[in-house]
This record gives sequence, C-alpha cells and structure tokens, in this order.
Amino acid sequence: MGERAHPGTQRILAGHGIKSTSRARQLNSNDLAQSDYLIAMDRSNQADLEVLTRRHPSKGDIALLLDFAENMTVTEVPDPYYTGNFEVVYQLVKSGCEGLLAHIRAERGV
Repeated sequence: MGERAHPGTQRILAGHGIKSTSRARQLNSNDLAQSDYLIAMDRSNQADLEVLTRRHPSKGDIALLLDFAENMTVTEVPDPYYTGNFEVVYQLVKSGCEGLLAHIRAERGV
C-alpha cells in the first residue's frame, strides 16, 4: 500500500473541510484500459503516461490538469513537497478539477 498525502497537504485539505484517507499507488494496465481521462500534474508525468500507453492499450486521453483551468498562466502543478506552497497547489488543483468537470459535463451533455 502506498503513502498517505504529505502532512502539509493533509493540513490544507483539512482547512478546506476535506477529509483525506487515500493512499498513493502506481497506475496499472487495468487503470489505463478503463479510464476515459489520464490527467497529469506536470509534463514529466504526462511523458510517463505516454510511455505507459505505448506498452498498455488505453482508451483515455492524456492531458495536463491545468489545460482545463480557466484564465491560468501556469501550465503545470508544482510539487509542494519541494516548494512548500501547499495552499497554492490546492488552488491550482481545484481550478483544474473544476475545469475538467465542466469539460466532462459539456462533452457528455450532463
């Protein structure tokens, strides 16, 4: 079983009323085969996904999370482990997720 979120991430999530109990894990071939969207935080993750999908079939489109965020000048989500900017990363991820949800709703007509 993978690691829990960094304590800094857990603190920010709790401050926004979000309970975090999940654990990280590696993607597997079933994830790739069953996912409609493969969303990466940065170009390095995106490149890793592209390599994986060459070896394992995927029906999912690969994109950067912030491609879906509105009015964003930043294109990649930085790792807060290195920057310490957990709140900034939370806001970036929130914006990207809101945009991704809007994209899915528009695409599916819901």
